[in-house]
Amino acid sequence: MIRIALLGAGLIGREHADLMASHPEISIVAICDPSPEAAKLAERLSVPHRADYVAMLDELRPDGAIIALPNQLHAPAALACIERGIACLIEKPVAESIASAARIVEAAERTGVPVLVGHQRRHSPDIRAAKRAIVAGELGDIVAVNGMTLFDKPTDYFDVAWRKSAGGGVLLINLIHDIDILRHLVGEIDSIRAFTSHARGFAVEDGASLSIRFANGALGSFIISDNAVSPWAWEYSSGQALYHPTQPGPCLFLAGRKAALSVSDMYLWRHEREDEHWQHPLARHYRGAAGLPTYVAQLAHFVAVIRREEQPLITARDGMATLAATLAVDRAAREDRTVTLAEMLAQTGAAR
Repeated sequence: MIRIALLGAGLIGREHADLMASHPEISIVAICDPSPEAAKLAERLSVPHRADYVAMLDELRPDGAIIALPNQLHAPAALACIERGIACLIEKPVAESIASAARIVEAAERTGVPVLVGHQRRHSPDIRAAKRAIVAGELGDIVAVNGMTLFDKPTDYFDVAWRKSAGGGVLLINLIHDIDILRHLVGEIDSIRAFTSHARGFAVEDGASLSIRFANGALGSFIISDNAVSPWAWEYSSGQALYHPTQPGPCLFLAGRKAALSVSDMYLWRHEREDEHWQHPLARHYRGAAGLPTYVAQLAHFVAVIRREEQPLITARDGMATLAATLAVDRAAREDRTVTLAEMLAQTGAAR
């Protein structure tokens, strides 16, 4: 059995707990969170409850740990695990700042202790199928990408104070997932120009529009809002989200020199002959594939990472790059200029 500790018993922490409890190869060694809700969760699952994660790590020495604590605690908890040789899965974002993320990266790369960042979409069947098509060269060189995440969060969602404070807006909660997938499918981001909206009147943003230049020359655009009714968001189109209904269709469009692909409906569009062009019809081919649900697949991958059978699909350095690109959106909007990723990473000396 693989012995895993859970640090943090909030909304996503409880989901991790239930997933681990149903996994035949995992034993939950402790749920570590000082809240009464965490104690109740531990009691329900018949596992130990601890308040102090450092003491718990020293006492119980788990094989791995899932870190689902508030963002500002990600770095201290991850460093505590790395110092003890314990592989960890850190919920997104990898840390609350690029500087904190860089500390995790340095420790993980210096010690060789594996760190997996919880950008769960990369484990989803639709994203995996899209990546396979791109790697196989079916699209050719990607030229352009366009995507959207548009949904309507209810008023009572914002009854929690931190969701109206810095870091609680749509950028770090939602857009960071889209940025990660754009990096994963299209390539590294070179620079970003952006605008944000505050339609609800809160200090934090509720929408953003992005223009993106990728290092490989591709151009992209993306729009996000949590204040708009639509079926166009990965949470709906993939059928993989924990709390949302399935609304089959596309939310991301990738166009290359050979073909185009829409995600999550997974249709590839191309000419039947190489000498055809815009005056000829396109044929549609389905590129979808079955696979484990994204959170189940992520947990299975983490087990393999703990056993040192696989390298983390999203390393700490990878997670730091996604965080830097997401924070670049905020800076580009606030300062009304184009922001480069090299500029964002240079502030910690983390660029490489």
